[in-house]
Amino acid sequence: MRIIVGITGGSGSIYALALLKILREMEIEAHLVVSDMGASVTEHECGIPLQELKNYCDVFYDNHNLGAAIASGSYLLDGMAVVPCSMKTLSAIANGFSNSLLTRAADVCIKEQRRLVMVVRETPYSPIHLENMLKLAKMGVVILPASPAFYNHPQDISDLVSFMAGKILDQLRIENQIYRRWNNNGEEI
Repeated sequence: MRIIVGITGGSGSIYALALLKILREMEIEAHLVVSDMGASVTEHECGIPLQELKNYCDVFYDNHNLGAAIASGSYLLDGMAVVPCSMKTLSAIANGFSNSLLTRAADVCIKEQRRLVMVVRETPYSPIHLENMLKLAKMGVVILPASPAFYNHPQDISDLVSFMAGKILDQLRIENQIYRRWNNNGEEI
């Protein structure tokens, strides 16, 4: 499999890092594109500068390179996760404003009907945010708020992060056992 991970300037880069680590463990080819603010937020929240972040993927792309492979529908891939997804990026993608490689790659996923998961990170949502999310959901884009569950009794932040990473993988249709699931009898499995 080949998955694009896009990191934007919303809070929650820890989810992207967990996803990249899991993709590596699963031997799934990870293609990474990071916005300028995504790099800044990742360094601020996780202490990982862009140069080090590049070590977490198989292929790294400059967000300003609109001629990169992932900007073309003829480049085959299995899906994309924008995690975290800022409201600026959400708006750009919802309105077809492909002014960066990250937004163009997402646009390609939509036009080629490939899986696109957007882990939106904002609270509260404004009517503009909700309208953009609805617009994308109607196109088949998965809107996955960064809202971890508590039914599995998380012990620390890593449990919350693992839950979100597992949900992202679920939506990309990648089988995983990253988090404790609920079964049909109401018991954890």
